[in-house]
Amino acid sequence: MTLRHVPIPRLIRAAVMAAVALACMPIGNPLAVAAPCPDVEVVFARGTTEAPGVGGIGQAFVDSVRSQLDGRSVGVYAVNYPASTEFPTAATGVIDASSHVRAMAADCPNTKIVLGGFSQGAAVIGYVTADAVPAGFTLPTGLSGPMPPDVADHVAAVALFGKPSGQFLNAIEAPPLRIGALYAAKTIDLCNPEDPVCSVDGDNGAAHVQYAENGMTKQAADFAVQRV
Repeated sequence: MTLRHVPIPRLIRAAVMAAVALACMPIGNPLAVAAPCPDVEVVFARGTTEAPGVGGIGQAFVDSVRSQLDGRSVGVYAVNYPASTEFPTAATGVIDASSHVRAMAADCPNTKIVLGGFSQGAAVIGYVTADAVPAGFTLPTGLSGPMPPDVADHVAAVALFGKPSGQFLNAIEAPPLRIGALYAAKTIDLCNPEDPVCSVDGDNGAAHVQYAENGMTKQAADFAVQRV
């Protein structure tokens, strides 16, 4: 199942709240990375209703990255969140991904981190990079701040597939999704022109799951590899 025809305002609001909260969170979460630290770590958030792991689009992206980095170790971290139609739970993905990135930056400072996400997962990863609270949005007590600026130095690339468009978000009265200034230049945001989730002119639901077949996962891998 994709994001189409499913209301997601609570997803976006919860994700934004989580993303801007992370400066207050401890970074002592255990790393799902074997020692020694990998040369490159791919952190990927799967799409709605995909089975736990990185999902089909994520696996195609990871495989392409690995094929181009022969001789260098590539770790993979699947963002731990439900990826369900109960979209407020996507906030757990924002927290989990951000906590893992923060821990990697602290414990494996020489590892190049690549962030990625598909569909709902692209929204999750997009909010992970947030550097400001959206105008007019009030955080609940106890939540404040984006990831520390120095963490961005450890993120080499961000790859997003089928990220909900501004029109899509506006239609459901959700806050805008803006890639943070420290991440924008190293982000590739790919949208199949016929994909109704990310394209204002898209009208083909099947296009939302064709990012491996149409070569965009390889395109994103090329982009990431050039930066690690």
